[in-house]
Amino acid sequence: MIALLGKRILAMIAIIVVLAAVIFYLQHISPLDPVHAQLGAQASAGAIAARRHELGLDRPVTVQFWHYLGDLLHGNLGTSYRTRRPVTTDLGKYLPATLELTLAGLILAIALAMLLAFGTILKWPGSGLFRGLLLVGASTPTFLLGIAGIIFFYQKLGWLPANGRTGLSSVPTGPTGLLTVDGILHGQLNVTVDAIKHLILPALAIALGPAVSIGRVLRSSLLADQHSDYAKTARAKGLSELAVLRKHVFRNALGAALSMTGLQVGLMFAGVLVVEQVFGWPGIGQYVAQSIPVADFPAIAGVTLMLGVAYVVINTTVDILQAVADPRINA
Repeated sequence: MIALLGKRILAMIAIIVVLAAVIFYLQHISPLDPVHAQLGAQASAGAIAARRHELGLDRPVTVQFWHYLGDLLHGNLGTSYRTRRPVTTDLGKYLPATLELTLAGLILAIALAMLLAFGTILKWPGSGLFRGLLLVGASTPTFLLGIAGIIFFYQKLGWLPANGRTGLSSVPTGPTGLLTVDGILHGQLNVTVDAIKHLILPALAIALGPAVSIGRVLRSSLLADQHSDYAKTARAKGLSELAVLRKHVFRNALGAALSMTGLQVGLMFAGVLVVEQVFGWPGIGQYVAQSIPVADFPAIAGVTLMLGVAYVVINTTVDILQAVADPRINA
């Protein structure tokens, strides 16, 4: 287990370094000069030369890359051309909203996947209809799901809000930045309830696709292990089918579903960026959408690197969890 953990962590670090190298290379060949972007087109030649020296842009490329890695280790992602603030500061402002939406979507996707897998195997009433609705939802583009949800649940029924994170004028600003959590920590349950209402539609829009993918893999694994010798022995002891699946089959079938969950997280990141535009969600999707038209490369690169690192870390964690769920897995 320790050997597996060490190898996975080393592989994670190597992938992150390669990702950083790719982003550095793209920034290096970009036709946009960061010095002109910071000082403006009217800056003097002397001011430009001084700034280039200050930023280390007159040094060899290998030295620049080494300092770039050092800056990343210290949390320095550069300065946004648009906001004139450190990219890390901007991400600290926008990230909590995206993180809250992503976590809500992931929790909802796992819950729907479990219902899909167990419901179809145990033939619960309505499981066929539930499966059909999930398949239709998963086949629909994310932005179209969001628009349809707004039209039906907001415009027609008036059950759920359609825009933003909250409809309240005064909400807690910390300590986590997650309104659902901060509302509880500050004893303002109305904030938590309102935040959950605003989360339902966008979280559902990004959860349906991953839910079907995870649910299908889990269902196949459960079916494969359902007829194993240990499952038959459990039934012979008088356990119900649900108890057999939950206590004996589920853990052995979890490995493939965990792998699929890790892969789907990356797709959820992409879906979040689109959904934030549809629902006016003040997260990093809005930040990127505002940065692209003005070619704010540090901001775009910072978001790309952050999402890439998050994806690599999540999949490394999934590999480790697979080893925990199934000790037979080795390096």
